[in-house]
Amino acid sequence: MPLLAKAKSLLRNLLFTRRVEEDLDREVRSHFQMLVDERIRAGMGRKEAERAARMELGGAEQVKEQVREEQLGHWLHSVVSDCRFGLRQLGKNRGFTLTVVLTLALSVGANTAIFSLVNALLLKSLPYAHPERMGTIYTRIAGSSEASDKRHNVNGEQWELLRDNVPALISAVSGGGTSGVNLKAGSHVEYVHAGRVSAHYFDVLALEPVLGRNFLEDEDRPHGPKTVILSYNLWRNVFGADPGILGQAILLKSEPHTVVGVLPQGATTPLNADVYTPLEPDREGEGRGTNFSCIIRLRDGATWREADAQVNRTWSSRVGRYELADNPGAKVSYHAVPLQKAEAASLRPQVLALMVAAGFILVIACANLAGLTLVRMMRRTPEVATRLALGASGWQIQRQFWIENLLLALVGGALSVVVGFLALRELFLLLPEHFLPVASVPLDSRVMIFTLAVSVLTSVLFGMLPALATRRVDLRSSMANRTVAGVGSLRLRQALVAGEVALTVVLLAGTGLLIRTLIHLETLPPRCNPHGVMVAKASLDDVRYHDPATFRKLLDESTAGMRQIPGVENAAVGLNLPYEFTGNDWVTLSDGKEAGHQGGADWVYVTPGYFETLQMPLLAGRVFTDADGPNAQKVAVVNQAFARKFYGGTNPVGRYIDKDTLIVGEVADVPLSSGLDPVAPLQTEETMYIPAAQVDGPLLALLHVWLQPNWMVRTTGAVAVLTGEMQRALEKADPNLPASGFYTMGDLLARTLTTERMEVALLGAMAALALLLSAVGIFALVANMVAERTREIGIRMALGSSVGRVMVQIGRSGVAASLLGLVLGLFFSAGALRVMRSVIYGVGVYDITTSLFVVLTLFVITLLATLLPTLRIARIDPARTLREE
Repeated sequence: MPLLAKAKSLLRNLLFTRRVEEDLDREVRSHFQMLVDERIRAGMGRKEAERAARMELGGAEQVKEQVREEQLGHWLHSVVSDCRFGLRQLGKNRGFTLTVVLTLALSVGANTAIFSLVNALLLKSLPYAHPERMGTIYTRIAGSSEASDKRHNVNGEQWELLRDNVPALISAVSGGGTSGVNLKAGSHVEYVHAGRVSAHYFDVLALEPVLGRNFLEDEDRPHGPKTVILSYNLWRNVFGADPGILGQAILLKSEPHTVVGVLPQGATTPLNADVYTPLEPDREGEGRGTNFSCIIRLRDGATWREADAQVNRTWSSRVGRYELADNPGAKVSYHAVPLQKAEAASLRPQVLALMVAAGFILVIACANLAGLTLVRMMRRTPEVATRLALGASGWQIQRQFWIENLLLALVGGALSVVVGFLALRELFLLLPEHFLPVASVPLDSRVMIFTLAVSVLTSVLFGMLPALATRRVDLRSSMANRTVAGVGSLRLRQALVAGEVALTVVLLAGTGLLIRTLIHLETLPPRCNPHGVMVAKASLDDVRYHDPATFRKLLDESTAGMRQIPGVENAAVGLNLPYEFTGNDWVTLSDGKEAGHQGGADWVYVTPGYFETLQMPLLAGRVFTDADGPNAQKVAVVNQAFARKFYGGTNPVGRYIDKDTLIVGEVADVPLSSGLDPVAPLQTEETMYIPAAQVDGPLLALLHVWLQPNWMVRTTGAVAVLTGEMQRALEKADPNLPASGFYTMGDLLARTLTTERMEVALLGAMAALALLLSAVGIFALVANMVAERTREIGIRMALGSSVGRVMVQIGRSGVAASLLGLVLGLFFSAGALRVMRSVIYGVGVYDITTSLFVVLTLFVITLLATLLPTLRIARIDPARTLREE
């Protein structure tokens, strides 16, 4: 048949079904009448002729069905018919349908949400031109006990060598993350996030300003012109999208900066700042340390092999390479790594672990739904047998079950998109600003395709067992016997439940370890009194406060004003507080047998009253007073860890460090976020405290780029009501100094443990969902046994068996499956949880408390899931059962 004729026939069969059926009916009746007429002409009577014609024709409906099977598009009619029938069947079993749809929505929705993170962080290309030509530089250290291959920040020397001696690359650096600064717009001051970047930073990102230009190399030299590039949102919200702002000076950090460009709308960078200023990197100041983050772009015509060779040749020629300081004799090399991989490296293990956990949820859901659909199919065995007896093929029966499962999967998949969207929204409400290295986590086309694929795959997996079971239906026994369950079916369903429980145990154990870790970190002895303290932060990255006298005046006036607030007992300022990240520097011992010894220590400037406000125990000597001014003897207070590291735990008071700094006191250790040698999110380590009045101008300028000082007050009343008064005290000392935020000590602790809290929340949600699905599986197993064995139960009770005994006998099937799953889960956990060693602190992988928590939780859930369905046994009437027999 020609193609055009086939197309016409297909359209006619699809669009004009009634007319096609009428034509087919007339054709069959016409053919039947022709056969009758032939028999009559041969001498038969009409009734005998009609009987012979029917026997030859084989039945009008059978003939119609044969013709329909040959028609173009018949398969589509069959599918539509099966879909209608499937919808009617699902509508009749609303409890089953609702259970399956909700299970799919929750399990696939969890996978959708987590895959969205995986997609945004690991799979989706960066939003820049030719992202495959962008990267950063990793340092590989081999041949030592501390072998590694990871991203390192670079110092000023490395940056200058990279910029001037690697022609294969366009290179740029930034000053770590963003910092808070004050921008004066009109009559008010805005607190904004600033990023410091080198020239060519936006060239590496292939971003062209929508107004103006990028930074010039001359602007990126020390003491170069003060210029700024605005983000589109800041330009629109603060300056009203005024194009005339280009070339105008704005006050940033109390210093005029000329606006030279505005980034395009929607433009993202690794910093995602509100304003960008030249970094002005060199080998002095912060350039002495590895404080610059590097990004690179391969030039046209160059290869990554060439770039790696040039970087290795350039950087290997340095004298005094810091990479070898703790790795003498090691082999150090450098190589480029895709920027996307590097940006997501810190979150990659957690995201992939969550994806595995989401996969566990999906497997549990499939096992759960396979058990439910298997029971449903067995209850429909008489229906299947009847359809087979009426001529339906095994393939038609199996196709009907597959279509019903597919309908459930599509509805559940559609709802899972909503669940995934809501889950992501709640996650972003919990995350702090700029926690993720991407601007957004969209539900894009790749996520939608993933959700559809997972939904269809789930329908295939949980529909496989019922489809296979239809092939073993025996017509005679199925139509004659009213019982539908067998030992093999029960054992199969118990195995599915045991598998669910085993995976749930692994997730529960992992969650338990993370919870125990979080509890350990949150309950570390503070060695101070964090209660009754309110903290205000403000940015002093301001040219006015590079002057030590102005800086001291601000601290004196603001703390004096805060001490006047009713209910305030004391007030002080410190560059850092307990639980916070601290800066560090080298310390040189200046006397005794340890003279000349050097080592790193955390470094904090504080005002008089700092230790009293925090109520930190003084162990020896004294704390700072107003007499420790700029012209007085340089002094320091150290903590116990400092004394242990540098003086073997002896009393450090009276010793000298850094030539002429006298140690006058020793205080207790407090937990902090290490910037020196981090081995845990919170720990104690060597710390030295310096009077704020003795810090010189260049050091103030450097410190305040990285850190914001803390104004704190101690009160006997409620701390939350103090924020307004503290802001007014700051404004009185400096009207152009807004507070960037107010915090309790508990808030500071929570900020430091953000990652750990997110891990607990996300894995805990996965474990709770797995536990819910396992409970549904156990409940369904026992409930179906009660329904299947109602007649048997009634007869046994009529013969004298007690209700309690029957409940125990029926319920033990669920308990046995749960117990087997618990044993398997604990066995799997012993190996699987070893990968968590790097994220648990203060608790072992094989923690007995966590194991008891898992066992107790599973016991309670199993008890409830088994008890509730067996309560129906008490409502079975033995007399009614006997009458029905």
